[in-house]
Parts: sequence; structure tokens; C-alpha cells
Amino acid sequence: MTAPLLAHATPHGRMYARSTSEQPAVPSITTVISQLPTSLGGWYGHMAASALARDPRLPGALGSPAELRTAVRDAASAAERYRDEAALRGTRVHHYCEQVALRALGRPEELDAARLALEEQGEGGFAQRFDEWWDLYDVRPVEPELTVWNTTLGYAGTLDLVATIGGRTCLIDYKTKNTDRDGFVKALDDKVVMQLVAGMKAEESLVDPQAGGWEAWAHGDQPLLLGVAVGQTEVRAMRANPAVLKNHWLRFCALRRAWEAGLDAEDAGRALLPLGPPPGRQVPAEPALPAAPAH
Repeated sequence: MTAPLLAHATPHGRMYARSTSEQPAVPSITTVISQLPTSLGGWYGHMAASALARDPRLPGALGSPAELRTAVRDAASAAERYRDEAALRGTRVHHYCEQVALRALGRPEELDAARLALEEQGEGGFAQRFDEWWDLYDVRPVEPELTVWNTTLGYAGTLDLVATIGGRTCLIDYKTKNTDRDGFVKALDDKVVMQLVAGMKAEESLVDPQAGGWEAWAHGDQPLLLGVAVGQTEVRAMRANPAVLKNHWLRFCALRRAWEAGLDAEDAGRALLPLGPPPGRQVPAEPALPAAPAH
């Protein structure tokens, strides 16, 4: 949900450069994971139907085909609007979480402005619950928004936070979540484990984005991998099961190869070529148009 300095939007997904003066060279962790097949057809249909059912114009539009088409067209974009609004909310929440860490580290921060931005959108609960979780878990930040790089496999990404909790180094990824009807934050997707294990397998971390300064990755020695669901009613931390990390890493490696294979296929040239009939065969003539009726 953040926009790291070295990340760039490209036709091949988000990619990272080694410095601000270089071109993007490797895909982001999230771009690699996006190679997983997903089917959102049912969700898109549900969002469109729900938006149309709630549209106050619907009763009056039933007798007007033009107005009904307008209402249907607006409803069809409901999923995109919801997605875009959720992305903006996620960015605001992630920004607030980063500012909390920066203040704890004694660095320049915009914590008050970040909290105000949430409150103005009716999202102050995210900040309140996050502060409670931060204090309860006694989070001690080491580095927020840390960009990491793996040259061997060829990818990069940005960790939301490296911190210590209870004396253990933790790699943390925040996920902004809605609340269910029982008041609990909705469950994290298992894909967060892939995201975290890819961060753990980094080989370098960024020191100076302008000059392209990197140092050896210092936090890959069996850290705790935490997915933290941040909601309006609670914050819930989930630990990646150490027994499954190898499987999720191998899956990530396969997805990285799939991403590269997709690029190779696109660059190989046209996939379909026209084919004419065998030599000596004639293409059937176009059928004659019927004559216009006499007046």
C-alpha cells in the first residue's frame, strides 16, 4: 500500500531499481505473488448487483431504458470504486503506522497529521487500535519501510517494519482489514506468508536510494514473521508457521519463474499468424448483396 522511492509502475507490474538514477530491474514481491490465479468474477457481480439494488434511481429508471442503462453502468463500476477506496484507506493506515515507528525512533515524522487524515475520513479507530496493540506488544522498531533486494532470484520489496518484540527480531507486514459482523477483523490471507518469507530471504537492504547504497541483509536469521491485521475494532497479529516456510518459499520461486516466462512470451513476437488456404485453392467469393427492392 506504500510507494517506496525505488519502486516504479511498469507494464509488467511494479518493479524496483537499484537507485534513483537507474531503470527498474526486478519485479516487486507483490508483483511476483500476483502471478497466482485469482477469480473475482463472483465478487464483481455481487458488488454490481448490490450497488444497483441500493441505487435510489432504480424505481424511477424501470420505465426508462436510458435511465436504467445509466444506473446499470454506474453499478458495474462499483467493484473498482470499492477497490480504489480500500487502496487509499490502506495507504493512510500504513502511513500512520510508519509515523508511529519514526516517532519511537526519534526521527522526523508526521504522526499528528497522519492521525488527523484518518479521523477526517472517519477512520480514527485504526489509529486507536494500532496504538493499543503497539503498547501491548511493546514493539521496539528497528527500521520502518525497509527496502530489500534478492539478486540470486531477482526480486525486491519493502518491509513495513523490522522490529523487536519480546527480544525477538520480527519482520512485520500490515494489512488493513474490515470488521466482520461480530466485531472482529477479517482473517489474513495465507499469501502474507509468501510475502514475509520472500522478505526474510533478502540478500541486501537499502541504505541510500540516491546513490544506490546497499548493505548485507542482517535480519534473515530465523526472525518471527508477523502478519498484522489492522482494523477499526482490533489489531490481530498472526505468526507464520515455521513448518510451512519452505513450501511457501518454493511456491514464490515458481511464481518468479512464471513472471519471467510471461515476459519472454510477450517479447518473443506475435503468438498467432494468419494462415491462407493450400496452394491452388481459391478463397470463396464474397456473397452478393441482395438487390434493393424496387419502389
